[in-house]
Amino acid sequence: MGDRPEVPEELVDRLREIFDALPECEEERAWVGTRWRVRNATVAHVFGGEDGLFRITFRAEPAEVLAFENLGEPYFRGSWGEDVVGMLLDDGTDWDELRELLPDSYRIQAPAKLAADATG
Repeated sequence: MGDRPEVPEELVDRLREIFDALPECEEERAWVGTRWRVRNATVAHVFGGEDGLFRITFRAEPAEVLAFENLGEPYFRGSWGEDVVGMLLDDGTDWDELRELLPDSYRIQAPAKLAADATG
C-alpha cells in the first residue's frame, strides 16, 4: 500500500472559502485529509490517494450521480454510498463548477432550516 500525500494547503484554502459561507459547516481533520461537516453529516472530504492524486468526494442527487459516473474523469462514483461522487483535483479543476456542486452537497446533508438558509 502506498503513502497518501498531504493535501496542499492552497487546495484546502480554496475549498475553505466555499465552505466558510455555509451555515454551521465545520472543517476538521479526517482519518486522511480534511472534511467539512454540518452537524454530524459529512458534506465533502478532500484527500490524497495512494496513487498520489488528490480527490474530493461530496453528495449529489441520484440522477446527478449517474450523470457524473457516465462523464468519467475527472468524476467518479464513490463506492460507499448511493449519493457519493467525487472529482479529481489538479491543474485543470473547474473551480466555478465546484463552487456550485459543493453547496448542493451541503443542502443535501444539512437540516432543512440550514439548507434553506444556504440558498439565499
